[in-house]
Amino acid sequence: MKTSFDVLIVGAGSAGCVLAARLSENAALQVGLVEAGGPASDPDIAIPQQWPLLAGRAYDWGYRTTPQPGTAGRSHDWPRGRLIGGSSCLNAMAHVRGHRDDFRAWMEATGSERWSYEGLLPAFRRQESFSGGASEHHGADGPLPVFLPDAELSPLVRAYMAAASAAGIPWLGDHNTGRLIGIAPNSLTIRAGRRVSAANAYLDPVRERTNLTVISDALAHRLTHVGTRISGVSVNIDGQLTALAARATILCAGAIDSPLLLMRSGIGPARDLERVGIRCTADHPGVGDQLHDHLLTAGNVYRARRAVPPSRLQHSESLTYLDSSDLARTEGVPDVVLGCVVAPTVTECFERPAFGSAYTILSGVSHPTSRGRITPTGPSVGDPPKIDPAYLSTDHDRELARRALELARDIGHRTALADWRAEEIYPGPDCRSVADLDAFLGRAVMTHHHPVGTCRMGRAAGSVVDADLKLNGFEGCYVVDASVIPAITSGPIHAAVIAIAETFAADVARRGSVL
Repeated sequence: MKTSFDVLIVGAGSAGCVLAARLSENAALQVGLVEAGGPASDPDIAIPQQWPLLAGRAYDWGYRTTPQPGTAGRSHDWPRGRLIGGSSCLNAMAHVRGHRDDFRAWMEATGSERWSYEGLLPAFRRQESFSGGASEHHGADGPLPVFLPDAELSPLVRAYMAAASAAGIPWLGDHNTGRLIGIAPNSLTIRAGRRVSAANAYLDPVRERTNLTVISDALAHRLTHVGTRISGVSVNIDGQLTALAARATILCAGAIDSPLLLMRSGIGPARDLERVGIRCTADHPGVGDQLHDHLLTAGNVYRARRAVPPSRLQHSESLTYLDSSDLARTEGVPDVVLGCVVAPTVTECFERPAFGSAYTILSGVSHPTSRGRITPTGPSVGDPPKIDPAYLSTDHDRELARRALELARDIGHRTALADWRAEEIYPGPDCRSVADLDAFLGRAVMTHHHPVGTCRMGRAAGSVVDADLKLNGFEGCYVVDASVIPAITSGPIHAAVIAIAETFAADVARRGSVL
């Protein structure tokens, strides 16, 4: 097995697959890609309607948060993909770039226009093969299919969209043109009725390149470094520790595992590391800090007047982004989101109605201000992380969560849905006071699976990587994944993560070197 590379990528999730494909286009670079899991061999992964059932299987890291005071003391499951393709094999396939102004915070944090929407637009276009063809907003020749459905939409979702229109919400039609407020079907990373993961799109077509080595079932323990030079990583393969060397090491392990790998390597907040028996070699307070995530309220559930037909897509067919203070507004960054699901969606706190007998309007806050942390609990890769997202810990988040639920109920009771609506099951007609709504929200919110921020990019003190995504204070190490996002986008982050990786790869190609 090859153990020395020019570039070593740690993590074969979405960003890792992009970088493996793009960087290995340079035949002079020897590229290694290391993944803790194996191939995506479960046939259910390719079936879009099966995605809610994939969590908890053997290829899920199975992370769990600490009990959250803001959510009735509940601990939340955080499924993350431990396989080639990463969480792009588990996610709901929604492709939403975000509002163009979401990226202003990225540009301001780094001082680099490459992280503005305009700077990222070439990467957004380059990644996609859009079903509507090429335009100023879309690409048609990229590796990732982006399908904007029409005839495939559920009749229930069409009624939901009509109800939203009756509430004064404008039509948008496409989430991926820089604007975001309004009614639209979800664009999906689906081709011919099957999920297309980042591995399917980027990695599979290039696996035969002689300068690309993929090492699966290899669990990264620690980075190898002398002083401030990172020179590779030690991995466990078949029970044996193996040292992999590289001129440049790129962490693509995600918002949980990239900071954990740094901290196990002695790079992180000194007090947190030393408390659990890790010798700190570089006090880096920002590592693991500023964790944030979207929550969804699951949900505003209705018993159906007639049978709800199964989704022909992936159940959640339309996200509606809104300005909660002015539903007719068309411009600006949304502060809440609603989503119609052609299935009953509830947390573990509620009894789930039978499939086909009910439907759900989800709601959530698009730019939460709650910030938490990830810290290690010990020096070993087997020691579980302490994940504290501090859910609903700010007045901003609680107030907007209530407002979003109020808007979901308003739309859910509109005449356009009368042929589908028998009665509201959750939260129920008697749940109206602030106290009752907060009690319901605490039991009903769940992760939208978008953790970010734990290795944030920027110029300010506490930033973990710089505008080039190089680990601050070190040479030979970069972080390229959701952890570098300093402020979450309005919606699902997958499109943005791929754009980050595409942009980094393009920068490397222009420079001719990652060093």
